[in-house]
Amino acid sequence: MKNNHKKIIVFSGKQFSGKDTVAKILLEKFHSFKRIGIADAIKLMYSDKTGLSIEEIEKNKSKYRQDLIDLGDWGRAQDPDFWLNSIIEYPGNTIVTDIRVKHELDLFKSYGAFTVRVEASLEARARRGVLTSVNDATETQLDNIKDWDYLINNDGNYDELLKNIDDLIKSIYLKFGDNL
Repeated sequence: MKNNHKKIIVFSGKQFSGKDTVAKILLEKFHSFKRIGIADAIKLMYSDKTGLSIEEIEKNKSKYRQDLIDLGDWGRAQDPDFWLNSIIEYPGNTIVTDIRVKHELDLFKSYGAFTVRVEASLEARARRGVLTSVNDATETQLDNIKDWDYLINNDGNYDELLKNIDDLIKSIYLKFGDNL
């Protein structure tokens, strides 16, 4: 594990499994954490380079989409881990909700990240949104990983999810201590 004083929590799960919902609940509990995803890292750099606010970029994403794609490609051309490293270097404790492939998981684990897999059945996920590219590597590559720090099932409703999160919070305290 690389020496790093910041705390990182990473989430994996298929589309509409509830990763962002679980992260949002944790952010309400752990005020020292901020959510940042790979796309967010690109938007932050684009904001710094252009002087545009994140709100402006989000509001008019279609207007800036190609610039964001180009910037993402530029970063990956510098180093395949460019955006992952920018998240690791982002100040403060972070929650990353979009870990999709084994390489990303392995990199964050090397920094001592707490890893969470959010599972939900195909039926539950289909009720929450339109599923696309279900056989894509970004949807399937982490399916057979078994050594998550925490696995949470999200087949039910929001109230059932809230009950399951208490044990997740206890597990996070066990890994990082009470100083969150």
